[in-house]
Amino acid sequence: MARIVKATLAARLGWLLALWAAGVGTVFVFACLMRLLMRAAGLST
Repeated sequence: MARIVKATLAARLGWLLALWAAGVGTVFVFACLMRLLMRAAGLST
């Protein structure tokens, strides 16, 4: 039978922070890529 291990508060907050940072980083990379593609297409301001 599988045991359920209760994570500590610090571990839970660490995972939350890591997932949040990964999400923000992904959006940042996507935004930079879109900006690069738009600039290459001549759509800069």
